[in-house]
Amino acid sequence: VQLQASGGGLVQPGGSLRLSCAASGFAIDDYGIGWFRQAPGKEREGVSFINVGRKFYADFVKGRFTISRDDAKNTVYLQMNSLKLEDTAVYYCARAPRLPFSLWQALPYYEHWGQGTQVTVSS
Repeated sequence: VQLQASGGGLVQPGGSLRLSCAASGFAIDDYGIGWFRQAPGKEREGVSFINVGRKFYADFVKGRFTISRDDAKNTVYLQMNSLKLEDTAVYYCARAPRLPFSLWQALPYYEHWGQGTQVTVSS
């Protein structure tokens, strides 16, 4: 089982990036997949989550980020628009076998964290 996050990079404020979380060893439609991020000196925080057509977003990304998945490619995407300086972080994806939707941001429900991809927003 592996989750591989990619697509990060350096972008100016207001720019866009699309992150990918490629899964192997299991089918993403059997699990919830979450995106998290961790900035230097800060705790890892939930960004977005998708499961069986349900999508959830942290308040700080609502209206700017969109999560989606392609079951044929076994990949979950995070489209990030209108990026801000404070979006700078390492972004991770992980799977959740089962969780109460109200707790989608709770780290203990997740397993098989990917290695992360760096997103830097800077002018």
